[in-house]
Amino acid sequence: MKFGEQLEEEIFPPWKLSYLAYNSLKEDLLRRQLDHKWNEEDESEFLNKLENELTKVYDFVTAKLGEVEARISHCERTIQTFIKNPSWSSEDMWMSMDDGLTEVLFDVNDLAKFSRLNYIGFQKIIKKHDKWTGLNLKQNFIPQLRSKPLDKQRFDVAIVFISALHDLCRQRGQSSTMISSISPHSASTSNDDTTKYWIHPDNITEVKSIIMLHLPLFIYNQSKKFEPSDCAVSNIYLDNAELGIYTNRLQRDEGAESIRLRWHGDMLTDMIRLECDTYQGDWNIANSIKEYIMIHQSDVNQFITGRLTSTELVNRLQSSENDGLSDQQLKLDECLRIATKIQSSIKENRLKPVCRVFYNRTVFKQPVDIKKGEEPICINIDNDVCFIREDDFDEKVRRGNNEWRRPDVGIDSPFPHLDDKEVHRFPYAVLEIKLPNNRKSDPPAWLANILESHLVHEVPRFSKYLHGVSYLFRKRLPLLPWWLSEMEVDIRKPRATNFGLSRSMSFKPLIDGQYRRAMQAENRRIEFVNDHLDNHAEDATTLNSDLEKQAAKQEDIDWENRPHRMQSTLVSKGDNPLNYGPLNEKKGKRRHKEEGEMGEEVVFSNGDIRLDMPSGKTPNDSNGNIPLKKVKVEPKVFFSNERTFISWLQFCALLLTVALNLLNFGDQVSRIAGAIFLVIAAGIAIYALYQFEKRAWMINHRIVGRYDDIWGPAVLCFLLVAALAVNFYLRFR
Repeated sequence: MKFGEQLEEEIFPPWKLSYLAYNSLKEDLLRRQLDHKWNEEDESEFLNKLENELTKVYDFVTAKLGEVEARISHCERTIQTFIKNPSWSSEDMWMSMDDGLTEVLFDVNDLAKFSRLNYIGFQKIIKKHDKWTGLNLKQNFIPQLRSKPLDKQRFDVAIVFISALHDLCRQRGQSSTMISSISPHSASTSNDDTTKYWIHPDNITEVKSIIMLHLPLFIYNQSKKFEPSDCAVSNIYLDNAELGIYTNRLQRDEGAESIRLRWHGDMLTDMIRLECDTYQGDWNIANSIKEYIMIHQSDVNQFITGRLTSTELVNRLQSSENDGLSDQQLKLDECLRIATKIQSSIKENRLKPVCRVFYNRTVFKQPVDIKKGEEPICINIDNDVCFIREDDFDEKVRRGNNEWRRPDVGIDSPFPHLDDKEVHRFPYAVLEIKLPNNRKSDPPAWLANILESHLVHEVPRFSKYLHGVSYLFRKRLPLLPWWLSEMEVDIRKPRATNFGLSRSMSFKPLIDGQYRRAMQAENRRIEFVNDHLDNHAEDATTLNSDLEKQAAKQEDIDWENRPHRMQSTLVSKGDNPLNYGPLNEKKGKRRHKEEGEMGEEVVFSNGDIRLDMPSGKTPNDSNGNIPLKKVKVEPKVFFSNERTFISWLQFCALLLTVALNLLNFGDQVSRIAGAIFLVIAAGIAIYALYQFEKRAWMINHRIVGRYDDIWGPAVLCFLLVAALAVNFYLRFR
């Protein structure tokens, strides 16, 4: 699909005038090219138009972000008021606030798509300009794009604040039991069994938004106010000149190790996580054991070069007790074992810093009770992934003698100041999912829907380090990862279902094709029914058996005349449904017209199942009736009735026109025929009005009955044929 067509297809109608006028710029460029040779005046005018479009788009994004920030601040103040004054809040107020946050979330998602679509549009039109004119506008337009960046808008920051407020609404003002972070000086050993997916940039914000509706966003350092730099994660992997670590991991050798240095935030972070990742067990499920210790930034270079021994490092950690850490937190024996193992591996394999992997990470974690030994569902989304060289294999100095990382690289992704040979920018985001052992075979339904949807692309055993090395050092490698072929294809998939975030025809937020409250009500109903079925499985079996016996005895007596089970959505809650007579379930026809007059109340027999179960009742309770659920009547039902009435009136108007012509301009026979047609037209109009009012009354009262017209069309045809017959008789007698 051409980009112009894609742009027209993906435009959000309320913001249509704020999009880049791509087709207009393209047509102007082509028209000038066909009219005359491109000159300086053309170039100047085209550049002015391009700058105006950039200003228009950037100002719109800035204004919308300011609006989003103001709405988030308003929601935050309102929620704080509810928390401080519980008597001022109610269930409806909390739900309204949650709906307001959902609206903001949808706007953030739409704004992210708007920004990316326009950024791509500028790239496309500049590329066409350079191709058709032979000039290099791409380089000349860089200062304007940097001064008004569309590709560096951090919409995930807004998602962080929305998630925090959404979680408060979900807990009705009570903070969740968050997972405590591990002490920065501690040592730890953990199993790592994750599944990994790629997310196209077009879908990143939508995936984050969907996950946020089910899991709260986790912040590593909750002791301070969140900043965009808190999402930054930097990793420096160690390897040797032969890239032996890369080869062992790619070949999936038993016991293959990887050692890396990791820190969160900017370059001033003091504590660095030194981690050893060892693959063990069955490689088909890619299990690994992660062991790490936390060391000070100033000790890293001395430790990896061997000038600081493991024992000395542990002694320094022990002396840090004045930082407020207890002896129990230090776990000195564990620290010593892990430090010795890592330092021995560095020395034996002659490891040095080789590759830096940078990304902005968004973490979603399920609040659990750690004291009970519960494991959380953990989902990581890493975007803005970049791979940067840290080695000296080509004798190029990138680090000083006493430095363990490059000083010219910070967290300003995508690092435009670096040469393309020094950095590889990964085009997708990486989704990592870690489920508890008891949920691996049975993930939550919403998560399974995400993984099966068009939003993600599964890449088994994907490794950031292996991918980065395969691009930065490809000439030195005999083996390459299998997923490199996936980089040459478009991982986007067509939307096959209504899953995801969308808008209705009136631009109202839809989640999986449903309004949010309708979706929540359906989820609660399903959970309620499942819980009751699980708790009363044995009773349900017994009751079903009794019902079958009872039904078998009475089948010959009154089954044909038994009131049908109500399945209509046009029934008020608490009202008894209306009966239009006993139905023959096999033939679908009424029996005995004299029975079951209109408006007669249905008498439910034991075992009749209705909706909205009250407390203490089960779906299989043979002695209980369950009140019907009230569902809103859609406006399209009324409009459909109105359209039917107007169609009848149109036919009446046509027939009336014929009748008046015959009356005014015909002879005696024509006047008689015109009078007959006039009477028929008047009768049809009155009949159509009666049917319209009757159906409107039935819809308003939620009456379940026949809405089709059985006799009207037949009688109309008979009258028209009779009128024609009379006309022919009078004319040719």
